[in-house]
Amino acid sequence: MRPILTKEISIQDFMDYYWLKEELQTFCRDNGISASGCKIDISDRIETFLRTGKIKKTQRNLKANNKSRTISELSLDTVITENHRCSQDVRAFFKTIIPKFHFSTYIQNYIKNNIGKTYRDVVDAWFEEEKRKKDPSHQKNIPPQFEYNQFIRDFFSDSNNKGKSRAEAIEAWNKIKKLPGSNKYIPENYSFLHLYY
Repeated sequence: MRPILTKEISIQDFMDYYWLKEELQTFCRDNGISASGCKIDISDRIETFLRTGKIKKTQRNLKANNKSRTISELSLDTVITENHRCSQDVRAFFKTIIPKFHFSTYIQNYIKNNIGKTYRDVVDAWFEEEKRKKDPSHQKNIPPQFEYNQFIRDFFSDSNNKGKSRAEAIEAWNKIKKLPGSNKYIPENYSFLHLYY
């Protein structure tokens, strides 16, 4: 049976079960922890709290003292720093070069993982991603926090599920997320779900 998410939960139970982002955010608000950011960041803060009792500072809090730069101070040679913010000014700068620019998940991850590179590299990465998206065989990368989306994609990629409906995929997801352990779709585990329920 799935445990209730409280500060008394064991670290093992917290790690073993699937939690909705809303459940994680409620836990954070109830315990004075920042509930902002992506699901992975929120889970990391909760894990730290459960292990140590300490409240981990968010990147946003650490960046609060950095003043944002104006568009005129930005250029293609601007270097991505550790405290980089995907702010309105930065987006406005990129829009002067790429009119349809927006901070996609891909670009945000590129910036986060490429400290020391320049905005010129970001522009190149944007155009490379746009080119990839036009390739009919291209499958958009699903970030790790979107476990449901990945499960549904993997469910339909399994040849054993050919002709199955979205409702059947969702039913399989609803079963597996209640179990401890990984929520990844593994073909041999799918037959186990039928036996389990």
